[in-house]
Amino acid sequence: MSKKMKISVIGAGNGGKAMAAHLALLDFDVTLFNRTAEKVQVIAQLGGIQLTSYEDGPKGFGPLRLVTSDIEAAIKGAKLIMVVVPSSAHHDIATALAPYLVDGQIIILHPGRTGGALEFRSVLTQNGCTNDVTIAEAETFIYASRSEGPAEARIFRIKNAVPLAALPATRTQDVLDLIKDAYPEFIDGINVLHTGLNNMGAIFHPALTLLNAGRIESTSGEFQFYIDGVTKSTANVLDVLDRERVTVAAAMGVRARTAMEWLDLAYNVQGADLYEAIHNQTGYYGIKAPSTLAHRYIFEDIPMSLVPISAFAKRYGVSVRGMDAIIRLACIIHHTDYWRRGRTLDKLGIRELSVSELTRFVNEGIHPRR
Repeated sequence: MSKKMKISVIGAGNGGKAMAAHLALLDFDVTLFNRTAEKVQVIAQLGGIQLTSYEDGPKGFGPLRLVTSDIEAAIKGAKLIMVVVPSSAHHDIATALAPYLVDGQIIILHPGRTGGALEFRSVLTQNGCTNDVTIAEAETFIYASRSEGPAEARIFRIKNAVPLAALPATRTQDVLDLIKDAYPEFIDGINVLHTGLNNMGAIFHPALTLLNAGRIESTSGEFQFYIDGVTKSTANVLDVLDRERVTVAAAMGVRARTAMEWLDLAYNVQGADLYEAIHNQTGYYGIKAPSTLAHRYIFEDIPMSLVPISAFAKRYGVSVRGMDAIIRLACIIHHTDYWRRGRTLDKLGIRELSVSELTRFVNEGIHPRR
């Protein structure tokens, strides 16, 4: 990636602000888009974002070329479009982008969760976008970060390695080559089935939030989410969910990483079991729990992560009683049918595909039903 290449960051939440500031500090030409203009008003007035970080991490004032709520203006001339919004907003972002995309643009979902690139491609097609754009997704978000003010962001840690895959996989190396100057941490994620089924947020986020629901509501999240919230018992539940995810992946021809393997890859931490490994991850210290149950760890990770994994399980003959229990609990607490709202196979455009047909689609871009 050459310096001063225009990069558009879509979303000004915890992640988007950190990414925009970091890329600006790396001397890229960065535009920040947010649907709500008021949320980025201070950033626009100051002309950038103040970034703080860990000892050796990026820090300083990241100047932005443009801060806007006009999506056409945000992506005009951009080679790279970084979508950093909750995956529950991917459908709306794809719909908004469809009329303005041009040949050669690359869209990266940070992260895709499960089925993100598949849904994004399906929505663009439904909205008449025929331009040759590449959609890719990261397996997880590269930063552990938080917003610390209207124009401030903080990075707690940058992951050592993050798999990334394009749809189709034949374009993955092109994407990696484009972003390597900014993010050498991204590695080949094989294909979007691998990145989607290696979705650790699906395992860590919703179950920990729901199992700590009473504590979250009584303290407004005043405890360390991954340290105080992960006890021996909650870690046992995470371990069951993780085994189910790995089994679903195996039924689809994917050798998914276990949570233990992922912690080693992303953070270079190990332990005798999942409980110990999580507690050995120093980057988790200081990260507080959600202050409310009306949080993306439920309203995003349940429908956009667990629901599609459960849908894959049913389609390809795997029992996931632990996952289904967590989904059902979320439905009860939020009085919401996440099964219906979530990423169904119909919404991903792959309901009738066999494992071999789906694999060919994600690898080569050949969809047998279109």
